[in-house]
Amino acid sequence: MGCRDSKPNILIILADDAGYADFGFRGSEDIKTPHIDKIAYDGIIFNNAYVSASVCSPSRAGLLTGMYQQRFGHECNLDSDVNNSFDPDQITIAEALRTKGYNTGLIGKWHLGDKKQNHPLNNGFDYFWGFISGARDYFYLPNEKLKKSIRNVVENNSNTEFEGYLTDVLGNKAVDFVDKNHEENNPFFLFLSFNAPHTPMQAKKEVLEKFKDNPRKVYASMMWSMDQAVGQVIKELKENNQYDNTIIYFLSDNGAAMSNNASSFPYKGWKGNQYEGGIKTPMIMTWKNKIESNTEFDGFISSLDIFKTSLENAGVDESLIKNADGKNILNSLKANMSLNQDLFWRKDKMATVRSGNYKLIRLNDSSTVLYNINKNFFEDYDLKYENPFMHDSLLNKLNNWEKKLIKPNWIENKNWNIVTEMIYQDLMNNEEIRAYSPKDLN
Repeated sequence: MGCRDSKPNILIILADDAGYADFGFRGSEDIKTPHIDKIAYDGIIFNNAYVSASVCSPSRAGLLTGMYQQRFGHECNLDSDVNNSFDPDQITIAEALRTKGYNTGLIGKWHLGDKKQNHPLNNGFDYFWGFISGARDYFYLPNEKLKKSIRNVVENNSNTEFEGYLTDVLGNKAVDFVDKNHEENNPFFLFLSFNAPHTPMQAKKEVLEKFKDNPRKVYASMMWSMDQAVGQVIKELKENNQYDNTIIYFLSDNGAAMSNNASSFPYKGWKGNQYEGGIKTPMIMTWKNKIESNTEFDGFISSLDIFKTSLENAGVDESLIKNADGKNILNSLKANMSLNQDLFWRKDKMATVRSGNYKLIRLNDSSTVLYNINKNFFEDYDLKYENPFMHDSLLNKLNNWEKKLIKPNWIENKNWNIVTEMIYQDLMNNEEIRAYSPKDLN
């Protein structure tokens, strides 16, 4: 039996700043995602899936390690051009899978640091085609290759060029990676990390024409191109008879951004805060013949679960999994377990715990709100005075969890912290938002 027959391939497809309901499988009518929808209906849709952070970089740190990233100080976001460090001592999913003979690839956005020790090739990836920073243009800039910037596209360690629209190119590079491993009979792990639909808002002319009457024309076009790229990868897997033995996850790294026209409907909040709209993710999973198609799951799922689920099903040694905070999703599905474990978040002065139907948000160690998400998913009715026992219970859980963490290795810049605190105050008090970004402070 060949390697690819005995071990499942693993594919993580990550969108960037996509809105929770901006997919056909989540009910969207104006944003078209037919290929992603097909994956959803061929597997399982998670109705209560969360990422471990409300912003890009720490969310990726948690995803790749299966740990609450606050445990190793990767708590706050990295600036797109001046990056700090992902802790290279942490075991990534790529490093762990290499011990079982997997060929590992990252195609797309990294955003986990620009120092040598942070590079994907030094953190378990055999192949990297993408960019180190948190954002870049979707079209190649003249003489870009001659400039030294972490926004440059690189292949492994060398600057490279590309033609056309970056989202299309990422899809093509993913197809090449899949095909190469098929030819070499290797099991593979591919992290296809799109920067779409993150700013800058850029799309192809012919796709903009397709959505010319859409009020979110550019965003819809960017989402369409990402969906088409995903479709190309799935087509290649099926043509190579790899699809049935590939575990596929799709999710977005955080909630809808305010800068790209994404929608957090039907939830309150957005990227950068821990209301449902900032941390809920449109997550799906398929593994043909292992996961029943056209199903939904209402239990809590975390992006941290991808690590343990993947490694246990690849036969990775337990010593490389023992520090993970996530669970094996398949065990929950097999047991039909909808019991919800506690989930936690923290970014600098803001922290949150979700426990069963209840959710507590804390600001500055003093201000708190308590919601019953089952009865009040929009989070606009504070129960802390009506249910002080539940409030104190969740606050105690949050405090105990924080004892396992270390201080953030860095914090975000001063003006963003001011804005974030103002946003939390306004959301907690159900008031009009005074500022969405530092430019609103003037």
